[in-house]
Amino acid sequence: MVGRIESLGGAATMTHIAFIGLGNMGGPMAANLVAAGHRVQGFDLSTTANAAAAKAGVTIATSGADAVAGADVVVTMLPAGRHVQAAWGDLAPRVKKGALLIDSSTIDVDSSRKAHALAAQHGLLSLDAPVSGGVGGAAAGTLTFICGGADDAFAAARPVLEKMGKRIVHCGGAGAGQAAKLCNNMILGATMAATAEAFVLGEKLGLTTQALFDVVSTSSGQSWSTTSYCPAPGPVPAAPSNNGYKPGFASALMLKDLKLSQEAAISVGAATPMGALAAQLYALHNSAGGGGMDFSAIIEMLRGKS
Repeated sequence: MVGRIESLGGAATMTHIAFIGLGNMGGPMAANLVAAGHRVQGFDLSTTANAAAAKAGVTIATSGADAVAGADVVVTMLPAGRHVQAAWGDLAPRVKKGALLIDSSTIDVDSSRKAHALAAQHGLLSLDAPVSGGVGGAAAGTLTFICGGADDAFAAARPVLEKMGKRIVHCGGAGAGQAAKLCNNMILGATMAATAEAFVLGEKLGLTTQALFDVVSTSSGQSWSTTSYCPAPGPVPAAPSNNGYKPGFASALMLKDLKLSQEAAISVGAATPMGALAAQLYALHNSAGGGGMDFSAIIEMLRGKS
């Protein structure tokens, strides 16, 4: 049902899965499918990614075409819309009729809808299912899947997705998952930038980080960016700020998503000035060398340290 978080549980019925894209997110996701008892054949252009996935029990194919041979489900986790369209265009004719294609990449809505259309041309079920939760969520199997597609595709995908995630949300038809993901990450980028600004201001006004955290985390300024991912070191031990800003979600990926949100806003004539400003700030952070750091490290730029 649209807009409803599906409860998890039940046995998966689709056991032959192809996984294309075994990087920082795809590799752990594929490993969780193996751990759940699925037969997983994977492929990535990176030999390093293939080697890591093989250690987790993924059977590494010689090509994408080899990976999808006989598969009931194909999952793609790729960098951009053009890669998804190219991969689905190449693989859809090779996948058996009635198979399910799931794209968990974060891409533009238009490319996602074109991928759905391509799948339909070949008699395949399809779902866009971008994720929230970062590398840690991928490894722990606690991702949120934000899904778009027909009801039957969503129902078919759920037993597979529940082995990789904690929450599965059906947002609507083709491309709706991508649309919701971009809206969510626009909020996240803008909120993190504002949170980082506030902690820098607090420091300059003589407040300790802990004192400001104790107020904000229990007051009207509260947000996930403060309580779960505080950009200032100290109050949230598990936050990247306490681990040298090692990325759970890299600044380069945040910039990518913010750019996608602005492209989407332009395409429908939506006014998103805060999202646009967040995109500009993350562009500065990336150009200053912060792209490989966690996106919360934007606080370092605001402190004048990058």
